[in-house]
Amino acid sequence: MSLSSHIKDHQKEKEVFFSRIVISSLIGIGLIGIVILRLIQLQVIEYDFFSDRAHGNRINIRATLPSRGIIYDRNGKILAENKASFQLVVIPEQIDEIEETLNKLANLNLISPKDINSINNEINRSQKFKPVTIRSSLDDKEMATFAANMPNFPGVNLQPRLIRHYPQNEYTSHVVGYIGAISKNDLNRLNRTAYDPNEKIGKTGTELFNEKRLHGSPGFYQYIANARGREIPINSNSIFLDDTPSTPGSNIYLTIDLQLQKLATELLDGRKGAVVAVDPNNGEILTLVSSPAYNPNLFANNLTENEYRKLQSNKDQPLFNRAVLGTYSPGSTIKPIIGLAALQIGATNLNLRHICRGFYSLPGNTHRYRDWLHTGHGSINLHTAISQSCDVYFYEISNKVGIDVMHEYLTSFGLGEKTNIELAGERIGLVPSTEWKRTMFSKAEDKRWYPGETVIASIGQGYMLATPLQLAVSTAALAMRGKRFQTNLVLAHEDPLDQIKEHQEIVELDAIKIDNQKHWEEVISAMQNVMQGNGTARNVGKDAPYRMAGKSGTVQVISIGQEEEYDEDNIEEKFRDHALFISFAPTESPKIAVSVIIENGQSGSQVAAPIAKAIMDKYLGY
Repeated sequence: MSLSSHIKDHQKEKEVFFSRIVISSLIGIGLIGIVILRLIQLQVIEYDFFSDRAHGNRINIRATLPSRGIIYDRNGKILAENKASFQLVVIPEQIDEIEETLNKLANLNLISPKDINSINNEINRSQKFKPVTIRSSLDDKEMATFAANMPNFPGVNLQPRLIRHYPQNEYTSHVVGYIGAISKNDLNRLNRTAYDPNEKIGKTGTELFNEKRLHGSPGFYQYIANARGREIPINSNSIFLDDTPSTPGSNIYLTIDLQLQKLATELLDGRKGAVVAVDPNNGEILTLVSSPAYNPNLFANNLTENEYRKLQSNKDQPLFNRAVLGTYSPGSTIKPIIGLAALQIGATNLNLRHICRGFYSLPGNTHRYRDWLHTGHGSINLHTAISQSCDVYFYEISNKVGIDVMHEYLTSFGLGEKTNIELAGERIGLVPSTEWKRTMFSKAEDKRWYPGETVIASIGQGYMLATPLQLAVSTAALAMRGKRFQTNLVLAHEDPLDQIKEHQEIVELDAIKIDNQKHWEEVISAMQNVMQGNGTARNVGKDAPYRMAGKSGTVQVISIGQEEEYDEDNIEEKFRDHALFISFAPTESPKIAVSVIIENGQSGSQVAAPIAKAIMDKYLGY
């Protein structure tokens, strides 16, 4: 081996070394350049974007809920308002023994022992530094109790809040309604950006129907929070923080007269039934009462599940709005309309008389359709048939009129159709026709309309159904001799900031056409005789200082056999007849139309008529 192979080439190694240094330096400079370019991108080019991202990571947004609009009656009496209250809250991280603290609060009757488990569950789901509500509303006595014991409860505080308050309690519960917690179904139909999941919304009545107007628009404020979401206090306004105030909801003025509402409620005296009064000159609802009622403040104060079940299971159904949702056979209250239809088409005239023997049978049929007066009314014309409520007269003319003509005229008065009142869930009722029966039933024999069905339809029974609201609306049309208006429950709405009222538009509907004006006056004269002549309610209206018109109705709840007698003394109350009455006054220039129904009240003229008379007396100033 030669010596030269062991000698190092220093020049070559030096060249390799320097080339490596150059390459490393270039890589280092390149990396530094990349970092510098990235910093320029972050700090200069995309500064605004990343600045917003950085602020967003530490700045949170909290909604500020709007104040709900106030509901008034037509005279400015408050029906629903927002009342200052205090709720009891705990901050879990400030309490050493939560279970012990809750038990102590229960011993002071500030919370219910039955609620402790659910409170614990809520605390476990929440962040430890956030307040958890354990009691939504305390009365004055409870607040005094807590204030006296507050030093013993670190981490437990009173927190101010606004709650919905209904100062009229049961008097306006069905017309005003109540608010409740937002459900999953509510979230699906609401604009989620306008609602906080913890707030309450309208569930029934005006509160529900006018939710958007009453709710207002939420605001927000921003706050700085750490990585865990805890709010960080700052001593001065930050240039990054912003807030937008909430806009309160509009105030609503209803057409309801609170004094009439109270009177109607007291006259019903807890009996199952309804009273509706309408101003026939514009369609405004003056009174809408369903009985029995409930106290809506129970819902505003977080009704417990057991309390709600108790209300739901009550056999008298206090949550059910009978005035709008209840459907009843209208009975003899439709006789004036049937009489007008018969006069219009020539099925009868003002002089035609029938002999009432207490029953009627169709030609070739032995079945007897009985009159309420078993001995019969004798020779009778239309005027007397209305004032004395003779069934046989209407049986006699029923098939000359026919069910389809009955349907046409009854629906023109608003029966069998929605009134479109500003309340959710209004029932349509039912005015049958041959077409209705053809489409309703599947069997061929059931599709046919029979003469006997026309007979019982002529006195408002059989398939026929109407709501108390529809009866009041049809009575208003009678009072106005066919002139009709869209039903209104909202009188006006008001901006709470500038206090400018916007009144609801009065909408006139198509008038009912009766060719001979004398027919209107004759039928209304007969209705006046019901109360101030020789009619069925003469004892109620005979001494009134003004002229009034009315019509009674007594509707069977159960069928009575041909040979059976109705024994009201020995029949169970729930099977007794319903009592109905419609009326308006003054006869010559109507200002109010009323419908009354008392379930199982037995006599329209004796039980329902005095209530209608008292409502008219009050409204007319007598």
